Amino acid sequence: MSAKARKALVIVESPAKCRTIEKILGKRFKVEASMGHIIDLPKSKMGVDVENDFKPQYIVMVKKRKTLTNLKKLMKTRQELYLACDPDREGEAISWHLGNELGKEKSVYRVSFQEITPQAVEEAFQHPKEIDMKKVGAQQARRILDRLVGYSLSPILWKAVAKGLSAGRVQSVALRLIVDQERKIKAFVPDEYWSLDANLKKIGDHEKFTASLDQAHGKKIEIKTKDDAHRIAEEVRQAEFKVAQVKISQRRRKPQPPYTTSKLQQEAYNRLHMRPTRAMAVAQSLYEGVDLGHGETVGLITYMRTDSVAIAKSAMDAVRAFIPKHYGSEYLPKQPNRYRTKKGAQAAHEAIRPTGVTRTPESVAEWLTEDQLKLYALIWSKFVASQMNPAVYQQTSAEIAAGAYLFKASGSRLLEAGFLKAFEDEDALKTTPLPHLEKDEPLELLELEENQHFTKPPPRFTDASLVKTLEELGIGRPSTYAPIIQTIVQRTYVERQAGALVPTELGFLVVDLLVKHFPKLMDVDFTANMEERLDEVEEGKVEWHHVLKEFYGQFAKSLEEAQASIKPVRKLEEKTDEVCELCKRPMVIKWGRRGKFLSCSGFPECRNAKSIPTKISCPQCKEGLLVQRKARSGRGRLFYGCTRYPECTFIANKLPSSEEQQK
Repeated sequence: MSAKARKALVIVESPAKCRTIEKILGKRFKVEASMGHIIDLPKSKMGVDVENDFKPQYIVMVKKRKTLTNLKKLMKTRQELYLACDPDREGEAISWHLGNELGKEKSVYRVSFQEITPQAVEEAFQHPKEIDMKKVGAQQARRILDRLVGYSLSPILWKAVAKGLSAGRVQSVALRLIVDQERKIKAFVPDEYWSLDANLKKIGDHEKFTASLDQAHGKKIEIKTKDDAHRIAEEVRQAEFKVAQVKISQRRRKPQPPYTTSKLQQEAYNRLHMRPTRAMAVAQSLYEGVDLGHGETVGLITYMRTDSVAIAKSAMDAVRAFIPKHYGSEYLPKQPNRYRTKKGAQAAHEAIRPTGVTRTPESVAEWLTEDQLKLYALIWSKFVASQMNPAVYQQTSAEIAAGAYLFKASGSRLLEAGFLKAFEDEDALKTTPLPHLEKDEPLELLELEENQHFTKPPPRFTDASLVKTLEELGIGRPSTYAPIIQTIVQRTYVERQAGALVPTELGFLVVDLLVKHFPKLMDVDFTANMEERLDEVEEGKVEWHHVLKEFYGQFAKSLEEAQASIKPVRKLEEKTDEVCELCKRPMVIKWGRRGKFLSCSGFPECRNAKSIPTKISCPQCKEGLLVQRKARSGRGRLFYGCTRYPECTFIANKLPSSEEQQK
C-alpha cells in the first residue's frame, strides 16, 4: 500500500478542532478528540507506589472508556496514528498514553503546532516528531507531587476541621498569599497627612493649571495636621506666586511585548472585566477555530498557554508589511522590536498573537460573539502595537515659588502617537499639557485647597493582581493560574467581594493549620523552587524520580508528625441568638466542608439548617457594597462587619433588617 493510500487517525484534545483540522488535511485523515486525558491516576486512592520508585498506577478513566473503545475501533482500519494534542506538557503526556494504547504495530507520529491554520498544520504533518519523554517526565512529576500532597493533607484537614475539605500543593500557597495580605490589611493603622494644591493661571490668561506644595524653606515638606495645613495656607495666601523654573524634555514610551498567558489574563480582567477562567475559555475558542463564512474555519490566535514572547519570523514579516500599509511608514521602526523571554519559559512556544494580522477585528466581527470580539481585539492590537514605534511626549515640569514655599506642576503633550495608534483608544491619546510658562513670570492664585488624606492599607488581591503575583513569584505555570483561583473559591476558602478575593474564616483556619504543621510546603520560595526543578526535568537536567525523592523525604516526616500531634480545632457547636423557625429552639453554628453554617440545636430531631448570610447590604455604607464579612463567634453571639473595613467600620451583633439595609 502506498504512503498516500495509508489511512491515518489524528487525535486532538478538543472536538472543536476536529472539523477545522480535517478540512485542512483531506480525506486520508480521520480526526477525533480525546477530550483531554484518557489515562490518569485513580480517584478512589492515591495511586502512587511510594515504595516502588513512585510508580504511578494509571487506569482508564471511567468516563473515557467509551471514548477509548471508539478510538481503538477506528484504529483497526488505519495504519498511521498522528498524535496532535496541545504543544505543552499535558498534551505530551496525553499523546504518550494514547500512543501506548493505540499504537501497537502501527506507525505513530507526534505533531504539534502553535496555530490552527493550513500552513502551520501542513508544516507539522510534513515534519512529525517523536514523543518528548522529558516533557512527559515533567508532567508525571507534577501530577504525582500534587497527588502525594492532596491525598495526604486532606485527611489531616478532615480530622482537624471538617469532612470533605481538601488541600493542594500550589493552591494552598496561593491561599496563603491572600490570607497574609488580609492580615496586613487588618493590622494596618492609617496615618493622617495633608496637601495644599494651588489653582493658578497666567496674568491676563484664562488657561488654568494646578500645582502642589512640595517644599518649605528649601526642604521637602510633610503636613501632618489640619492646624499645620491651615497655618501654612494662610502664609501662602499672602505670598506672590511666580515661575521659578521650567524644564521641557521628551519622553519615549515603548510598546510592550505581545501577550503571554499571565498578561492576557491580567488585562482581560482589568480592561474587559473578564475573569481568568472565562478569558481562557474564550481564548481557547479563538485558538480552536471560528467559522468565517464560505466554509472557512480557521484558528484566529496562536496557542494561548504560553510564557514566551517570541514571534515566528513569518508573523514578524507579515506585521511589518501590514503596519506601513495600514497606519503609515512613520509608525514602523527600522528594525523589528525584540523582547526578552523570561528565564524558564518554554522556548518552543510563541507569544499569543493573531494567526493572520490582516484579519483585523473589524473584518471578523460579524462571525464572533461579543466576548470573542473583545478578546480578539485585545490580542490583535497588542501584537500589532508591539512592532510599532514608541509614543513620544513633550514633558513639562515647573517649579512655582510662593515666598518660602515651592509648588510643583507637570504636564505632557503627545507629539507622536506611535504604537498607541494600534489601540484606537481616544483616552490613550489624551494628555494634560501645562500652559506656556516663562521663568520669573508672575501668576495669579485662584484658589488654595487644603486636602486631608490618610495612608491606605495594602489592597486586597483581585483575580488580575493574584495572577501577576503568582507569575512574579514563580508559583504555578501559565495553564494553572485560572484553575488555582477557581479551586480556592469553589472550596469556600475565598469569597469574591466587590471584585476582591477575601479569605473566609475557613480559609484562615486551613492556612494556619498547614503553616504550623507543613511550613516548608507552604513556603513561597520552596514552591517556586519546585517549579524550577520541574523545568529542569523538561530540559533533561534531572530525572523526574529524583525530584520526587528529594521532596518526599521531608514531606513524609512532617506528615507523620502532623498525624500524631494535630488536634481538632473546630468546636462542635457555638451558641447564637438565632431561633429555629421550625421548633423555636436555639440555632447553633457548626462546621461543614464549606465553613460554618447555622443548624438547629435540636438535631437530629429537627434537621433545620441554613447558611450564614454573606450578601447583606451595609446600612452605614453609602455604596451599599456586600457587607457580611463572615459570622464570627464571641461571648455566644454572632458579629457582622462591613467588607469595606477599614473604610467602613460598621459592626453589629444581629443582621440588619431589610428596612435598615435600604436606608
